Amino acid sequence: MADMRKPLEGVRVLDLTQAYSGPFCTMNLADLGAEVIKIERPGVGDQTRTWGPFKNDYSAYFAYVNRNKEGVTLNMKDDEGKEIFADMIKHADVVVENYKVGTLAKLGFDYETMKEINPGIIYANISGYGLEGPLASRPAYDIVAQGMSGMMSVTGYPDAPPTKIGPSIGDNYSGAYLCIGILAALYRKQQTGEGARIDVSMVDTLFSVMENFVVKYTVAGEHPMRAGNIDPGIAPFDSFHAKDAEFCMGCGTDKMFHKLCDIMERPDLKEDPRFATNDLRCINYLPDLKAEIEKFTTTKTVKELEEMIADEGIPFGPINDIPTIADSELIASRNMLWEAYQPGMDATIKFPGCPIKIHGLKDAPEKASPTLGEDNKKVYESLLGYDEAKLAELEEKGII
Repeated sequence: MADMRKPLEGVRVLDLTQAYSGPFCTMNLADLGAEVIKIERPGVGDQTRTWGPFKNDYSAYFAYVNRNKEGVTLNMKDDEGKEIFADMIKHADVVVENYKVGTLAKLGFDYETMKEINPGIIYANISGYGLEGPLASRPAYDIVAQGMSGMMSVTGYPDAPPTKIGPSIGDNYSGAYLCIGILAALYRKQQTGEGARIDVSMVDTLFSVMENFVVKYTVAGEHPMRAGNIDPGIAPFDSFHAKDAEFCMGCGTDKMFHKLCDIMERPDLKEDPRFATNDLRCINYLPDLKAEIEKFTTTKTVKELEEMIADEGIPFGPINDIPTIADSELIASRNMLWEAYQPGMDATIKFPGCPIKIHGLKDAPEKASPTLGEDNKKVYESLLGYDEAKLAELEEKGII
């Protein structure tokens, strides 16, 4: 069966983003079939072009998050460059940017101006603190958003300092939320022809995914703190020691806990007044219940425990390092390591694939990330009708 049409084919996105949150959003749009035109400063480009790791002086970081995009250069501080961008807006559905708040407006392209050029334009922005508010003008990176949102205060162990979550989840989540907002706006545009202004803040985003930590404060008056790998509301739900390594396991219901007791040949724990309900198990988890569980788990290897516990329907998994999971049968079976030849790097590289699996669609990159200005000729000719003489003139002036 031939590959189906991708869901966003026919949608054109002007991508003014850099670093990670914005490019992560537009990468997902591109993976789903949108024509994403990444616009970079001539001779400079996205700041992530200077972020490692490198192969043959080309950033693998940039290569991963800018796949499936077309790349052009444009000096938007130049008046002629602004005219070119205005012409591009006429032919676009979406403009995405994550500049410091106010930067695009200073260049003459606030939402109202873009609406005058193209009434159906969708303007989508990611910032640290939102387009309005007391901190709107401040720049932010992921670690700052993790700190200010409260997330670091509940990450780590009680006797250790607040800890950043490893991946840049403030960037990832805000990029994903902006993508959702764009998809919703595109759907409404189909119905009404109207565009939209979409405003996603990194701090808002991380505050919104704090699960029950916020409502523990607002509803129960509690002050949530760091608890390591424990879930304060479910027990047992933690990492544990086996004979040879550590693993993770969670029992979200009494039934699961009772199954675990049977596996451990400890039926007495089911009736133990300390562990009779989930609330009691949470209260008495440390040191009592965890100690009882590890009396058993430390006598078995992780593999032995996996066969005993996972097969009974209890969520269980080893704690993998990156080489182990990247080279695993699971990742291979899900096609989660994509491969592409990267121009500029002169190498074929692998990077995380798209987790949205739509059956019938090609599950592979269409193209690698663009070298700086790689698609100038293609885009400016097809979109704006520029000939080679015009392109040469613009390049000589430093506009592209």
